[in-house]
Amino acid sequence: MNTNFYEQVYEIARLVPKGRVTSYGAIAKSLGAAKSSRMVGHAMAFAGTAHPKVPAHRIVNSTGLLTGKFHFSPPELMEELLAKEGVEVKNDKVVNFKKVFWNPIDEIT
Repeated sequence: MNTNFYEQVYEIARLVPKGRVTSYGAIAKSLGAAKSSRMVGHAMAFAGTAHPKVPAHRIVNSTGLLTGKFHFSPPELMEELLAKEGVEVKNDKVVNFKKVFWNPIDEIT
């Protein structure tokens, strides 16, 4: 496990504002590792053990699908957490994805 990379992923994920989402690929690009979106996904699979807490529910795939929901217990929790923040999800996909998308490259540089 590349803990340094994982911690960098968690630092970016912690910056995603409530009511917004970002993607694995956007995090990878912001870290200068554009082809490492799967590694970001692997990092997010372990986000539940990170301190401080990581809002992993705000990280989705590049089309807005809740591909990480099976790492939540129960899997519906990911959608519930997003709904509490005002992010609408239908059929496991973020509605108005482009509108609520938070791009770390635009926001933190």
